Amino acid sequence: MEKTATLNLRVNPIAKQRAENVLKQLGIPMSTAIDMYFNQIALVGGPFPITLPKATLSADADRMTDAEVVEKLSRGIEDTDAGRTRRAADAFREHRSRRAERKMK
Repeated sequence: MEKTATLNLRVNPIAKQRAENVLKQLGIPMSTAIDMYFNQIALVGGPFPITLPKATLSADADRMTDAEVVEKLSRGIEDTDAGRTRRAADAFREHRSRRAERKMK
């Protein structure tokens, strides 16, 4: 189908950059992604299910008491002071490696 309609809109630049980064990895141009989005709306009568992310109770501060939040923060500070931390990049690299190993089994 020929593309003749023009869309001009303002979006959050950070969200746009994040989307562009993902689309680039997938090899999908932004205009194609917008077409896919519009087609999805037409096919199912809406964009996509909108839900809140499911955080575990132990990580969901909104569902903790003030005392639980303070206790978790205090434990984190103690861990930092004691040197029981590691760089996020290293932790993610290790996580990805473990996931790849599990997939190969």
